[in-house]
Amino acid sequence: MPKNILAEMGSQVGLTPRNHKEAESWARRQSGPMVNPSFEPDDFVPHSLSPVKDEKKKGGDKGIFLVNMNEKQEVEEYEPYANRVVEHPTTNTETLLHLLKGSLGTGILAMPKAFANAGYVVGSIGTVVIGVLCTYCIHVLIDSCYVLCKRRKVPSMSYTTAAEAAFSEGPDWCKACAPYAAHVVNAFLLVYQIGTCCVYVVFVTENIQTVLKHQFDIDLPILQVMACILLPLILINWVRDLKYLAPFSAVANAVTIVSFGIILYFIFRKVPTIADKAPIGELANFPLFFGTVLFALEAIGVILPLENEMKTPKSFVGKFGVLNRAMISIIILYVGMGLFGYLQYGDQAEGSITLNLGSEQDKEVLASVVQCLLAFAIFITHGLACYVAIDILWTDYIGSRLLNSKHRLLWEYILRTIIVLLTFGIGAAVPELELFISLFGALCLSALGLAFPAIIQSCTYWYYVSRSERIRMCIKNGIVILFGVLGLIVGTWTSLEGIIHKFTNNGVVTDPTESSTASSIFNATSAL
Repeated sequence: MPKNILAEMGSQVGLTPRNHKEAESWARRQSGPMVNPSFEPDDFVPHSLSPVKDEKKKGGDKGIFLVNMNEKQEVEEYEPYANRVVEHPTTNTETLLHLLKGSLGTGILAMPKAFANAGYVVGSIGTVVIGVLCTYCIHVLIDSCYVLCKRRKVPSMSYTTAAEAAFSEGPDWCKACAPYAAHVVNAFLLVYQIGTCCVYVVFVTENIQTVLKHQFDIDLPILQVMACILLPLILINWVRDLKYLAPFSAVANAVTIVSFGIILYFIFRKVPTIADKAPIGELANFPLFFGTVLFALEAIGVILPLENEMKTPKSFVGKFGVLNRAMISIIILYVGMGLFGYLQYGDQAEGSITLNLGSEQDKEVLASVVQCLLAFAIFITHGLACYVAIDILWTDYIGSRLLNSKHRLLWEYILRTIIVLLTFGIGAAVPELELFISLFGALCLSALGLAFPAIIQSCTYWYYVSRSERIRMCIKNGIVILFGVLGLIVGTWTSLEGIIHKFTNNGVVTDPTESSTASSIFNATSAL
């Protein structure tokens, strides 16, 4: 039989190549290991980072899920820290100072009032416990973000991105909520930042009002003082680039340090005593203490940005890492300020300890100097805190819809003005500093600082641990989530109840000169 006929017959049944191109393919196959081509697996293309359940596995721990070995090897090889490109990375010392500055603000000045609500024994122990819990939750959040970065092969993540990524890898009900996770986190961050700005407005106003009364015998209603600072607040928030606020921020940091030194002088110039001071406060006031301490201690909004900008991010965590050193220092400072401030001023402690300095009879100039200095420092910080709220709204929601608009810049200035007016309006409605601090601490930071990190960790490791480990993780995180939810509900309700009790008596406003109606605000503004 002719050779070409045999070749033709062989090609029909797949035993011989049909043409030159197919012959080359055959030669390439035969040069390697002999494998039946019909059983060669397709190239693995991971369409999802979720692990694959081994349906054939019988008996044993059914909670164990297997991950494709190729995917696992790629995930283990990727190192997020090695792939970060930061233009101006910060050192460990710089990060430590930034973290301290982010946690030391109006919150520490409210600690004596928090101890007045809890008592000096419960206040001291409670501050340490809440501080340790907050530190643990920050560690949980950073660890989850690191694991998610390795799986997604990205160098870093923001809080909102980490929440969305974690929910997408959790159980089925979490995957259904994943598209909304980022919006929920953004909403809490937005409310927290706006609430912080409201606290700043009230703080600046109360200190200026006190200085005017003690040094110049000018007794203005608080609404009129607020109206005086409204225009400067709008102008400072029209600054679109943070680098122009950097010099003012540096001055504010120096002013804050000097002011704290003077405050300590006032606290210790007379020996604090435990006489007439309660070791345990009333149980009904404990939610106010909880909200105030959370507001003071938590700096959850700056944790991930600081860690993402570090030169050696591995140094951020660890037993002697930047985070632990910073939180230990912060807890000691807060316990010291709250304890000795309460022992000095007792139940007369104000929402800001600056309002207790000196006395109305002495009218000490040094006390007024501290009040002016801190009012200036917090006024500058209002622009920085408001910048975060503006960035969330503009970058994620409004600015992306106006890319082709001719009036895009005008709309941005309108948004900045509206946010400042909103903080002014809320501050004018409830000009009570301690109630504001407790309200926003309980409302926002119970979720952002406690509940969300625990939920993110549970979703991140849900399919990557055995059933027994998952149960232990759920119990541990469930306790944290329950603590955060109870703090949110009870703390928010107690703060709102205090606000209602402060300004109404059976539905009647007790102090009409400081009512929050629109006509009062308008009249105060017109009086300038």
